[in-house]
Amino acid sequence: MSDRIKVALTGFMGVGKSSVGRHLSHLAGVKRIDLDRCIEDAQQRSIANIIDTDGEKAYRKIETVCLKSVISDDKADILSLGGGTWTIPENRELLNKGGYRTVWLEATFEHCWSNIVFSRKERPLARNKKNALQLFEDRQNVYSLADWHFVIRSGATSYDVARQINEEIFS
Repeated sequence: MSDRIKVALTGFMGVGKSSVGRHLSHLAGVKRIDLDRCIEDAQQRSIANIIDTDGEKAYRKIETVCLKSVISDDKADILSLGGGTWTIPENRELLNKGGYRTVWLEATFEHCWSNIVFSRKERPLARNKKNALQLFEDRQNVYSLADWHFVIRSGATSYDVARQINEEIFS
């Protein structure tokens, strides 16, 4: 049995999965993959373009194909998921079979919305606050299925969160 720990970060868009993953990778000394980046690299276009052009359903299929590829390559101990990746039952099963333990990064909607608004990243599923809030509320029960749960406190940086995860999971 391997002692290798593989972690997938999940949570709502804007919570900081990519930033926390980047810091956690450095702190734990392991490789990280950002699923959104993999999708954009594989498709040679932005996620916003994929969703706007082909629709969310087609995007989710692409996302699952990329997730399968990342898991089968088995090169990353930390995987930053997209905000909706964990909401798909097939993806949860893939992660589980791939040996990934999931970490839900939970924050208030206002924290996430603030990051969405100030981000330069276009997010088609959060183009207005009302729709984003509904999506946030709809996803909470699914996020709660994660193996670990870290609440992002007001004023905590992504480095602070990564340090806490590193101490509790990788140490």
